[in-house]
Amino acid sequence: MKFKDFEVGMVIRHEPVTVTEEEMLEFARKYDPQWFHVDAKRAEEGRWGGLIASGWLTGGIAMRMAVDAALSDSDSFGSPGLERLRWVKPVRAGDRLRLEATVDSKRVSSSRSDLGIVRWTWRLLNQADELVFETEATNLFEIVPS
Repeated sequence: MKFKDFEVGMVIRHEPVTVTEEEMLEFARKYDPQWFHVDAKRAEEGRWGGLIASGWLTGGIAMRMAVDAALSDSDSFGSPGLERLRWVKPVRAGDRLRLEATVDSKRVSSSRSDLGIVRWTWRLLNQADELVFETEATNLFEIVPS
């Protein structure tokens, strides 16, 4: 999507993606090797009653969905950051996550007329329509003349 295609209030969706135990373990072993992400036996006896995905994997899944749904052919060139990053509910192997990203605001920079700024809230919901992840993202866009 181009900057001009974003409209305040629009919801951008990505179809569900199934999280596998293999990807959970591979990611956690490399980047977040806490026991409740990598040790199935110990995790079974712990607070969560089994392995849960790293929140960082969940965020990566949301990023991939946002790219596939809106950013892959866009003029976005980066982001100054995220606000209100929340892992609301644990993600488990077999969960089917879908993205709903709501455009909260859109504006042209007050100092650069060739810079567009989009703020949008990304939400991942599981197969039971339970919110598992939420963040407010800001993306910067080159404004290309029509």
